[in-house]
Amino acid sequence: QVQLVESGGGLVQAGGSLRLSCAASGRAISTYPMAWFRQGPGKERECVAAISWSSIMTYYADSVKGRFTISRDNAKNTVYLRMNSLKPEDTAVYYCAADSRGSLRPGVGVVNYDTWGQGTQVTVSS
Repeated sequence: QVQLVESGGGLVQAGGSLRLSCAASGRAISTYPMAWFRQGPGKERECVAAISWSSIMTYYADSVKGRFTISRDNAKNTVYLRMNSLKPEDTAVYYCAADSRGSLRPGVGVVNYDTWGQGTQVTVSS
């Protein structure tokens, strides 16, 4: 079974950048669609970005398009989320998720993923 560990969160001023990493262990994730979700205070968990196993297909929530970039390095068993031009509304706990069923297309719902990391806090100050 795969385990996921996120890192790279922190406190940043509006307009700043962060890069989140999701390191997988236990099994290779090279055939798994992967995604980043976030959950702000009092909000539901939402998918901000997803990527197919081959990196050919990606998805971005409208709220992060043009600012966030998801990528993966299957050789390193790691997925990344580059976040630029951060806004206070990006403040949330960010979770990495894996679809170990190996779906062809990356899903965008919580139900599409069966393995989750513990989350990393991102706080953007105004």
